[in-house]
Amino acid sequence: MSDLNVNGALTRRRRATLIAGRAATVRAANGDSATGTASLVDGDFSLHDGQRTRESFLELSAAKSEKKKRRVEVGDRLSCHKAQESLLSSASGYRNYRGVINWCVVMLVLSNARLFLENILKYGILVDPIQVISLFLNDPYSWPAACLLIVSNVFILVALYTERQLSKGSLSEFAGFLVHCINLSILLTFPAAVVLWVPSMTPVGGAIALGFYTILFLKLYSYEDVNRWCREQSTAKAKKLSRSLSCPSSQQFKGGEQKVCYPGNLTIKDMYYFVLAPTLCYELNFPRSPKIRIQFLLRRLFEMLFFIQLLVFLTQQWMVPIIQSSMKPLEDMDLSLMTERLLRLAVPNHLLWLMFFYWFFHSTMNFTAELLRFGDRQFYNDWWNSESVTYFWQNWNIPVHKWCLRHFYKPLLRKGFSKMFSQSAVFFLSAFFHEYLVSVPLRMFRLWAFTGMMAQLPLAWLVGRFLRGNYGNAAVWISIIIGQPFAVLMYVHDYYVMNYGDGVE
Repeated sequence: MSDLNVNGALTRRRRATLIAGRAATVRAANGDSATGTASLVDGDFSLHDGQRTRESFLELSAAKSEKKKRRVEVGDRLSCHKAQESLLSSASGYRNYRGVINWCVVMLVLSNARLFLENILKYGILVDPIQVISLFLNDPYSWPAACLLIVSNVFILVALYTERQLSKGSLSEFAGFLVHCINLSILLTFPAAVVLWVPSMTPVGGAIALGFYTILFLKLYSYEDVNRWCREQSTAKAKKLSRSLSCPSSQQFKGGEQKVCYPGNLTIKDMYYFVLAPTLCYELNFPRSPKIRIQFLLRRLFEMLFFIQLLVFLTQQWMVPIIQSSMKPLEDMDLSLMTERLLRLAVPNHLLWLMFFYWFFHSTMNFTAELLRFGDRQFYNDWWNSESVTYFWQNWNIPVHKWCLRHFYKPLLRKGFSKMFSQSAVFFLSAFFHEYLVSVPLRMFRLWAFTGMMAQLPLAWLVGRFLRGNYGNAAVWISIIIGQPFAVLMYVHDYYVMNYGDGVE
């Protein structure tokens, strides 16, 4: 019995030891999860600590910015100066003079309003629409200027027919060149002869007809040049490829746009589009706007109607009395009187010239371009900022400048002429057409317009050599304001002497 008790006690001890070992193992195994739980709890404490750290950092940054702001405020109290240029100094880089420009416009309007009121009080209302109609028609049954405009279609069709024959090879290059020369020569001489010899042709109607023929001359010259370049290019490609090039009249490009290539451009539609387009330089494919903007078109139409009426009104009410008072031989006027008449004529003449520029180069040409969907609308550039005479003549009339550069100036350079000679030739050509458009309608040849244009050459040299910046711009403005009235005064004097000199004491 004692042995059994001893053995039972040993067995119970062994079992208790095993259970205790297992419990310790379980506690050891469960220790990891406990540790993980503790670490999660510690992690939550770390997140809260990080948030508190960020908040404290933001508070610290706000405190630093506040201190910096206080330092800046204290610095502003102690110092209020820094190195900087005056606003009107050129070194400041300031360019916004919109308020000054508005002030100049207001002063111009007020000063001209005073002169206009004086004019009305002195002469009364001089506006007469019937008189305007008589400027165009002396005889209601004879319209020579309108007939000249209709006859111009003959010269257009001759140029088109000649180019078609040249493209087919029916005419030689020399024969085609001769036909174009004859056509262009008659284009200038025929309307001048009609204006000089037809008594019913008025000066205004003659000037409009000759202006249209001059534009048509430049257009047809460009038309002949460009088509000749296309033939030369096609011939060169044909020789290079050792075969004749065939090009369809049109090719399809991206967006459904059709590009015309030579000789597919030799159509009546293409020719008359070029004649009506607001450009002097011909291209086979002009840039086109996507659609006609009706609101834009109506705004330009309103401006055209408004400014043409304003030009006629101011001419009758303001310019005509001054011109009539200037109809006196120069030998009967001393220098002070002539200067006074010139200055009186300068302001209204310049104002009307500015209005005419806006009416023609902006309103009328944009209206025509929008109606024809003509894409190139750069009819003028910032000529008012001209610091040289050359820059003014290059930017106030972009279509004429492009024509001179493309068809006259660069061809002279390619033939070996110097730049000075080529520039002089361009001014000579411009002087010829200025005299042509003034002397022929007035039926007198005094070369004042020609002399005025040729005088631009030495003036351009003097301004470019000795004047820069604002001084050059002021010189350009003075030449515009004084030069044109001086030429007008000379023509008025000669017209008076020729037509009324014998009948007035």
